[in-house]
Parts: sequence; structure tokens; C-alpha cells
Amino acid sequence: MNNNILLYIGRFIILVFVQVFILNHVNFLGYLNPYIYIIFILLAPITIHKSLFLFLSFVLGLTIDIFGDSGGIHAAACLVIAYLRPIVLRSVFGLSYEFQTMKLNNARFGERLAYVILLVFTHHIVLFSLEIFNLSHILLIGKKTLFTSLFSIVVVMLILVLFRRKDS
Repeated sequence: MNNNILLYIGRFIILVFVQVFILNHVNFLGYLNPYIYIIFILLAPITIHKSLFLFLSFVLGLTIDIFGDSGGIHAAACLVIAYLRPIVLRSVFGLSYEFQTMKLNNARFGERLAYVILLVFTHHIVLFSLEIFNLSHILLIGKKTLFTSLFSIVVVMLILVLFRRKDS
């Protein structure tokens, strides 16, 4: 079996485990917990088949939903960012993405940060809009999205820097 496939399977399992058993029980300031499981979507290879990627993203979100009894909101949010990921990659990385020569580890810090910010904010706005599902609570949706996104972005960027692969 290919080493990369084992890496992605291991990443999937570890991220789900950490999210479900550790981070879902962190309630910083009463309601903030980072959602790091989306690192799986962020770090997926750019050459992955789109249908497979959407399916894996759905399974990732559904797994979090099953453990968290959240009714499919994580699956929907993961599908949205998986679907929008090529557009975000094209916007942030430009020609490097178009010619499929870019690697996230080799990208400049500002580009990586912009990529993470766009996908995390998108994920969180979808997640909290579906969780609250009431436009009369638009300020609550905005507050939760903003602060949880900032917290998640900091944690995701720390993880990406600390666990950066040296060989790619």
C-alpha cells in the first residue's frame, strides 16, 4: 500500500479522535472550541479526484456528527468547503495551483494563512448558521463564527507549523 494513503488514513483517524475525545470537551470562555478536523480537508492533495474528495469530506463531517450527535451540520460544512476548495486554491495560489506545482508546505506563510482563513471562516459560517438556523440570531451566529474561527485558525496554523513535513 502506498505510504501517502497510509498517511491520509492516519491523519483522518487522529484528527477525528482528537476532535471528538479532546477538543469537543474544551469550552474556552464558555463556548469556544477549535475545530481542527478540517485540517484533513486543508491538506488533501490537489490532484485527488473531486468525487472521492467530496465523499471523504462528507464521511469526515458525518463521523464528527455521529460522535457529537449534531444532526449533519458538520457533514454539510465539510462538503461546502471541499466543494469550494479549488476556487480558494486558485484565488490564493494562482498559477502554482493551475499547474499543480504548489505544495502547502512550500507556500509562503501569508498564502497559507489566507487559505486557512478563507476555508475556516466558510466552514464556521455554514456550521453555525445550520446549528442556530434562525435569522433573528444573526448576531449570535456572527459572534460564534468570528471568535471560534479566530481560535480555530490559531490552533490550525500552530499545528501546520509544528507538524510540517520536511520532505515535501
